Amino acid sequence: MTETPSDFSKKTNALEVFQHLFIALAILYFGKSLFIPLSFALLISFILYPVCKWMEQKGVNFNIAIGLSLITVALLFAVILFFLFSQILQFYNEWQTLETKLEETINQLSVYLNNQFGVNEEKQIVYIKSLINNSGSQIFTFLKDTVYSLSESVFYLLIVPVFSALILFYRQLLVQALYHIFPADKKEMIREIIVETIHEYYKFIKGMLVVYVIVGLLNSIGLAIIGIPYPFLFGFTASILTFIPYVGIVVSSLLPITVAWITFNSIWYPLGVIAVFSLVQILEAYVIFPYAVGNNLKINTLIILVMVISGGILWGAAGMILFIPFISILKLIADRTKSLKSLSLLLSDGKSKK
Repeated sequence: MTETPSDFSKKTNALEVFQHLFIALAILYFGKSLFIPLSFALLISFILYPVCKWMEQKGVNFNIAIGLSLITVALLFAVILFFLFSQILQFYNEWQTLETKLEETINQLSVYLNNQFGVNEEKQIVYIKSLINNSGSQIFTFLKDTVYSLSESVFYLLIVPVFSALILFYRQLLVQALYHIFPADKKEMIREIIVETIHEYYKFIKGMLVVYVIVGLLNSIGLAIIGIPYPFLFGFTASILTFIPYVGIVVSSLLPITVAWITFNSIWYPLGVIAVFSLVQILEAYVIFPYAVGNNLKINTLIILVMVISGGILWGAAGMILFIPFISILKLIADRTKSLKSLSLLLSDGKSKK
């Protein structure tokens, strides 16, 4: 069979689509140091815009309105950081007791191995040294990743408020630039998309609040089932601190693990705490977050889950959060573009009226 011109044209169009997709993914991956804080800044500025506008209508100065809005967000982050450092401080205060418990557990384990399996202390020391040598590189990698995550978080905390303030300050200029990029007959559509984007971001934040409440409840119920003291305090603290990627969940789990070990004098209770937090984190990432956020944004759970995984691959934990608003904006554009109706249908939750 000979290839017709139409077949060749279809192959060329498909090739161009893949090329553009590859270029876009490459730009997102290699430019993440810029795009991640800029995306968070857009998210914050979209949320704060109605607040700034309301204050300006009440007679508050333009710059003061922006400053007050950002101070409110800064106070919220300060509360989260307070929870984080309070957990670290409480863990440090319990360290001496924990160290004693750890020594007792190691001695008990050594006696058990000697009595049950005939492994004397010399063999145990050799095995421990071998284990330490083999795991040294892994520990170093873990510490390196932790330090990198902390430095990255500090960088974002410093640069995101600056980006947010500048976006709010130059918002009229940015909107006018968007109007000039597209044809004049698309001006109304661009305005609708901007307004709807602000509403979608509010829905996204609403969904995120639902996620944190559900995660806090599941953490608390799990800790209560295994008998850990103050389950709701530990459960909701862990839920709030998961906002900080990697570090938050690790730090928030230290204190309940310590309390469990000291209270019950058994290794099984700390392992139970780790199991509860691990299970809830898996449910949060792959079930609760896609469902709760998808329902608020009217996007089907399958697409939400795909975007969560894609965001994690490209941008890590930040991408798992930020790629959801991105897909909601893409859906807004697809809903208003005739040539993208198939994409609009693919992204929808299937509950809209025909």
